[in-house]
Amino acid sequence: MIRFGIIGTNWITDRLLQAAMQVEDFALTAVYSRSSEKAEEFAAKYNVKTTFTDLESMAKSDEIDAVYIASPNSLHAEQAILFMNHKKHVLCEKPLASNIKEVTKMIEAAKENRVLLMEAMKSTFLPNFKAIQENLHKIGTVRRYTASYCQYSSRYDAYRSGTVLNAFKPQFSNGSLMDIGVYALYPSLVLFGEPETVKASGLMLESGVDGEGSILLQYKDMDAVMMYSKISDSALPSEIQGEDGTIVIDRISTIGKVEIHYRDGRIEDITRPQKEETMYYEMKEFIDLIQNDLYESTVNTYKHSIAVMNVMDEARKQIGVVYPADKK
Repeated sequence: MIRFGIIGTNWITDRLLQAAMQVEDFALTAVYSRSSEKAEEFAAKYNVKTTFTDLESMAKSDEIDAVYIASPNSLHAEQAILFMNHKKHVLCEKPLASNIKEVTKMIEAAKENRVLLMEAMKSTFLPNFKAIQENLHKIGTVRRYTASYCQYSSRYDAYRSGTVLNAFKPQFSNGSLMDIGVYALYPSLVLFGEPETVKASGLMLESGVDGEGSILLQYKDMDAVMMYSKISDSALPSEIQGEDGTIVIDRISTIGKVEIHYRDGRIEDITRPQKEETMYYEMKEFIDLIQNDLYESTVNTYKHSIAVMNVMDEARKQIGVVYPADKK
């Protein structure tokens, strides 16, 4: 069994645990929260007895082998490095950190301590993302990737009423690009590599984060266009346009249905059955790697995490989004 501790007692942790409980050899053994009451309340839901309110004590604990980090983005690097320095494996929510400087330090710590560090970008492990990769050749030379992920934040109503919650605070390295846009960006860099140029625009909110934005990646023979938002919704699918056909993706963050629309009018459904929760596949990968003494994923590689963060750093620079973490 791989014994896990969790940092972050929010909805995404619940989602992860619901999926992880279906993975063989997963065991939840510890819960961290700044509040002992909240830690104990969350732990009780999963029949966990060990709780922590101090991260240093948790990192030193011999009751965990790995940790799942779902704290605010600005805390990822410091927390991950602490646990890796105590020889704990780290599954860290996307985006991996606030900026490329932090990502670089995290990867260095993982290598120095010979532990696994993996970015928890779930979509690249899904059966239908693999279907896209294996069928991409059918559409001929790719000319464009378009991804739309616009989802009105449940916390934006409070913002509009004058209350700025953590989701819209720059001190937590949040905002539309970091929280939503990364889902559109990550597949492009996995499928097509690093771009030659990056052009970005976005709408800055008064709190100091971006509410929505767009990124254009220019490659030698194609471009990639990403639209993302936390202040509006979109029902648009995403596409990969080739000279012989187009791959239509229903939802870039979860990829439930995938079709190829050929130029001659034929439509081929390449959707694969997904029997498990979307977050199951990333956890299974993570545990398999640990059990095989492997310290880097071949899917969510360090190279991909670095490339994604480099693009996001450049996009934020062009949009004007600056975090306190950037000044450290």
